[in-house]
Amino acid sequence: MQPTLELNSTTPEVTLAIGLELSQGSWKLALQDGRHEKPAIHTVADEDAQERLKHLVKLVKEVHRKWKLRRENATVLLYEAGQDGFWIARALEKQGLGCLVADAASIQVDRRARRAKTDRLDAIRLVNTLRGWLRGERDRMQVVRIPDEKAEARRHLVRDRGELQKEVQQHQDRMRKLLRTVGCWNAIGSDFAQRLKRGEIRQHDGTALAPELRDRLLRECERLALVQNELAVLERSLLKQLPEDEQQKVAQLAGLKGIGEIGALRLCLELFWRNFTNQRQVGACVGLVPQPYDSGQSRVDQGISKQGNRRVRALLIEMAWMWLRYQPKSTLAHWFAKRTKGSGPNKRQRRIMIVAVARRLAIALWRYSKEGVIPEGVKLKAVRH
Repeated sequence: MQPTLELNSTTPEVTLAIGLELSQGSWKLALQDGRHEKPAIHTVADEDAQERLKHLVKLVKEVHRKWKLRRENATVLLYEAGQDGFWIARALEKQGLGCLVADAASIQVDRRARRAKTDRLDAIRLVNTLRGWLRGERDRMQVVRIPDEKAEARRHLVRDRGELQKEVQQHQDRMRKLLRTVGCWNAIGSDFAQRLKRGEIRQHDGTALAPELRDRLLRECERLALVQNELAVLERSLLKQLPEDEQQKVAQLAGLKGIGEIGALRLCLELFWRNFTNQRQVGACVGLVPQPYDSGQSRVDQGISKQGNRRVRALLIEMAWMWLRYQPKSTLAHWFAKRTKGSGPNKRQRRIMIVAVARRLAIALWRYSKEGVIPEGVKLKAVRH
């Protein structure tokens, strides 16, 4: 075992790097300043979140004092993006500690089949990755941009709407499947509950439903009505809950044919809260960029990267199809038609090309939202008086 490296003076270039491995029961910290052979490992296991955070900050200060680090020596902490979100990063920055959040999929791991994995080893891997990143090795990981608290909170509006829509479909599908078990193919319409109470919903041979099945369907109808009411209330107040500048941005995008108000709202809240500097950042953020595999004689197209926000990616694919339908004279629609001309019923080629349309559409809408540049050949909706 080698002794700790001794330096005559601590320079401002010395940085205390901290790898933080999160779990529900405890946090594992690995601390390294580059002057020790191995990182120091500590565990923070307080039950209360605020107390655990205070314990972490106190521990970092003790290490600063023990290792004789100066105040001007930077402290940077790294943890992986996950279910804990960004509250830890915001809280630590208020304490004066620099904090980075990494995309877990971007961090390289040992490819051996039986590699050891513990919280301690993961914390060490994080601190080593962070030290390499601080040295300028930016390919060690991808840092996640921490959203503004208000921008992050507004996402719940459109995401809650999506969950309510999913619940409505789940209740309807469940009732439809229950009816099929007795040979009843009645549609689940708005008057289904009333018809069920009047005994109009019957089995395949005209006999009445079993009381147990009928009662279960009535309970499903009550839950469905509750979710539908919540969805209606949310949709009526959705746009009003946004600040005026966001409402104007939504109205601007919704003024284009082929883009509805909800689609424009989701795009603004999920994607355009970021300040992109170029079109490559837009394409990379939504994961609609190619991932080539070119090594020696092997050249394979691995498809799109699928990084970033999956909700935005699915939305843009849907918007791309609507764009081709309602903006047939646009440059983007002509570009798609030219490359799929002669493909006939080849649906696979069209599905591949629609991904490229979605990426170009995201860039065009970003420019329109940021600079007001209307895409070439695009028609606006008629102004309602």
